[in-house]
Amino acid sequence: MMTGTIKTLTDKGFGFIAREGEAKDLFFHSKELVGVTFDELKVGDTVSFTLVDTDKGPAATQVSRA
Repeated sequence: MMTGTIKTLTDKGFGFIAREGEAKDLFFHSKELVGVTFDELKVGDTVSFTLVDTDKGPAATQVSRA
């Protein structure tokens, strides 16, 4: 599992996670959340996740509060 910080949340049910030392943020969708709802997350929250490769590039799955 990796960790990062919630950088952006949208009203469409997805957001982006900033990772220390990485220039590009990771996409995540609310369906990938574990143990937390999308409405409970706030910008600045620390989360843990698994990195996966998708057709559109790297993304976060199994996202939960760290």
